[in-house]
Amino acid sequence: MLKPEECVLVVVDIQGGLAGIMEQSEALHQTVLKLIQGLRLFEIPTLWLEQLPQKLGKTSPMLSEELIKTCSPISKQHFSGWNCHDFREQLQQSKRKQIILVGIEAHICVYQTCLDLVKNGFEPHIVVDAVSSRTAENKRIGIEMMQERGAHITNMESLLFELQHEATGERFKQLLKLIK
Repeated sequence: MLKPEECVLVVVDIQGGLAGIMEQSEALHQTVLKLIQGLRLFEIPTLWLEQLPQKLGKTSPMLSEELIKTCSPISKQHFSGWNCHDFREQLQQSKRKQIILVGIEAHICVYQTCLDLVKNGFEPHIVVDAVSSRTAENKRIGIEMMQERGAHITNMESLLFELQHEATGERFKQLLKLIK
């Protein structure tokens, strides 16, 4: 069971022209945006990765405008975020083990980051409607590979309501507004 005090959101490489050519790109962006906003209601910290932003471009504006409110991008050159010292250090300093993982591409950067997280004792939760690849087949394969290697599979609404636990209170009302 996910616990807000144990979670960190990791946003992987939703940037530049590549973000726009992902399978169901608009739906991906909307889901990630709702997830960022929803997780903020639980005070869950975010780590935001960008793959070679000087070459691939910055994070999509609709997401970066929301992310910049609570964190700064971490530039990386390896496919796995784990190989980035700043990312690894911030994650370890959080002392949180449940990783909510979203981003692109499911079969490359998200997959390799997930694999390294599992190898290093973390518990990744892949939000399947908040990850994508250029093709549906690559997304499917990426999700399967992550699940086979120990990742938990979820979706945005299931995850938010798992964190919420009960259908009462102001946060519940805000979550309902957010997902509708």
